[in-house]
Amino acid sequence: MKPAVGIREVARHAGVSNATVSNVLNRPDVVAPATRERVLAAIAELGFVRNESARQLRAGRSRVLAYVVLDAANPFFTDVARGVEDAAREAGFALYLCNSAADDGREREYLELLHEQRVEGILLTPVGADFSDVPSRGTPVVLVDREARTGTHCSVAVDDVLGGELAVTHLVETGHTRIAMVGGPMSIQQVRDRHEGALRALEEAGLPPSALTLLETDGLRVAEGRSAGERLVGLPSARRPTAAFCANDLLALGLLQSMTQQGLNVPDDLAVVGYDDIEFAAAAAVPLTSVRQPRDQLGRTAAQLLLAENEPDHEHRHVTFQPELVVRASTRIRRR
Repeated sequence: MKPAVGIREVARHAGVSNATVSNVLNRPDVVAPATRERVLAAIAELGFVRNESARQLRAGRSRVLAYVVLDAANPFFTDVARGVEDAAREAGFALYLCNSAADDGREREYLELLHEQRVEGILLTPVGADFSDVPSRGTPVVLVDREARTGTHCSVAVDDVLGGELAVTHLVETGHTRIAMVGGPMSIQQVRDRHEGALRALEEAGLPPSALTLLETDGLRVAEGRSAGERLVGLPSARRPTAAFCANDLLALGLLQSMTQQGLNVPDDLAVVGYDDIEFAAAAAVPLTSVRQPRDQLGRTAAQLLLAENEPDHEHRHVTFQPELVVRASTRIRRR
């Protein structure tokens, strides 16, 4: 393999000093135009690539942000990451994307690695509730899709309690009094908040908590939604829910698949509401009613908060976005 070309080789080829090459790379305005053009021509001819990591290490700063997502297979997080990337690029930063896969051990390994890499800052959708020691290494951390209730971090999130309330209120208003909540594990804060909102909607409608049947899942994936559909259909008909609120759209899509496989109709046999309003929600065989989160805004705002961490007199703050119910064909007024 051809050895890498360094500053010395460029300087020798251009007939200038190492310091002049360094100035062209870092402070081009202080170099005479003719000299600058000669150095740039040598760089192009020799194929020189600057060692940015070494430069950043000397400066003690990086031009890289990192986002540790909860589940890279979930389009919600990739949409949020796109918003992060757009804001990062506009500020001259690159973005590392790391997938914890909802594994707290894997999350810790990534955080350790990112601290060692001296990234400028970390965006994190944490696996568990205990993240108090995340910034202990001095790297700024902003929580995404999770409220920092201790005041030790900036954070951005959507009001998931309100989101759950919107979903179940819609189902009650369309005539349903037996409703399933599909989601889990309940160790995930977002799932707990959406469940709380669902119970709040029942209370406001004068229905008892028993009107909500919790079908807890091991994860938030399509396969878990299919499995929940089989469990739901297996319930005694006298207490079988006529509607389901799913903690995310992947679960809802799996539930839709299960209903089709079992010869049941959505929404006549089962109305379904998802959460996130990912692109696939509107494109499903039965377009999915869903609670929309402003994914791009979440990502952009999180990145902006992270980039502001090093500003003088910075104060941590939490930004909450409001969800919106998008009604499609998977729900409608129930025939009596």
